[in-house]
Amino acid sequence: MSYSGRGNYGGGGGYGGGSRGGFGGPKPVEAGKEYDVQISEISRQGDGIARIQGFVIFVKEGKVGQNTKIRVTKVGDRFASAEVVTGAGEQTNPQDTTQNPTS
Repeated sequence: MSYSGRGNYGGGGGYGGGSRGGFGGPKPVEAGKEYDVQISEISRQGDGIARIQGFVIFVKEGKVGQNTKIRVTKVGDRFASAEVVTGAGEQTNPQDTTQNPTS
């Protein structure tokens, strides 16, 4: 039996190869640049997940609901990795929270 036209299973597109699951086009982030993001969820490894134009960014030590500035450290085909930029845009309270009780 002949399967004409289907002899290249390891080629592109179909069942055995080609680009699978890439972002498809230019990435909306660049390594080394900083972006303001909101962490929307947590990954299985415990990193925060943010998105810029639908592109997934794993943020080391990010917490859900955190609005922060990140620095992209690595950009891959389907996702990027980033770290929180300390001191800029973090939603922390720098004031001393200890209270002196008064009688």
